[in-house]
Amino acid sequence: MRKSKRQEAILREIDLHNKVFSVELSEQLNVSDDTIRRDLHELAQEGKIIKVHGGAISKSFVAPFNNEHVTYAVESKRKIASKAITLLKNNMVIITEGGTTMLELAKMIPSSLKLTIITISPQVAITLAQHENLNVIGIGGKLIKNANLYIGASVVNQLAGLKADLCILGANAFSSEEGLTDADWEVVQVKKGLISSAKKVAVISISEKLNTVKWLNICAASQVNYLITERDPTDPLFTHFIQKNITVI
Repeated sequence: MRKSKRQEAILREIDLHNKVFSVELSEQLNVSDDTIRRDLHELAQEGKIIKVHGGAISKSFVAPFNNEHVTYAVESKRKIASKAITLLKNNMVIITEGGTTMLELAKMIPSSLKLTIITISPQVAITLAQHENLNVIGIGGKLIKNANLYIGASVVNQLAGLKADLCILGANAFSSEEGLTDADWEVVQVKKGLISSAKKVAVISISEKLNTVKWLNICAASQVNYLITERDPTDPLFTHFIQKNITVI
């Protein structure tokens, strides 16, 4: 594969998943670790990505309030956000993480809705703070900078005492067979805590992340109540998810 095509593929993976690991890219593109490291170094020098230990992250993911950075598939994410709002009712307690789709949802919540929203994302908390009728609670701990989430035992312990009406999660990878998966150990532990702290779980994700699998399991597909994407819910893509009793919106 030529360097230009390889770097296009790398950028797409970073846009899609916000964060990538060099080892995974090496396996996917069938090239050496050194080749991937050189590619990431070049892309970072060109200002297209942010290089971190073991991989790279999207610039728009870590700086969502900077208008210079364009969020990947932003129109699809806004469509997902508008659908997710239909699940929100007055006086609900919502618990959530972060991510670019969740940020779009935070921007769209109607001013008339009265909700309590608990989040482990400082970015989401700041965005929600603009809404007068929202009671916003941030759960803090160690900030993992390449995901902009609070993680660690203190976060998991705080989550253990909660039982929200709905947990809204983004997805790095979601498969009807393997469930919700990710590639970051500490993020996975917090996501497990979020799921355990809610009566129902909604996954918000662009359809490109469906039927993909990462190496760490978060939960089985059967533990998810709602799947919200930009596509029409009658799309055959969702057949196996529906068979797991997931309501597709």
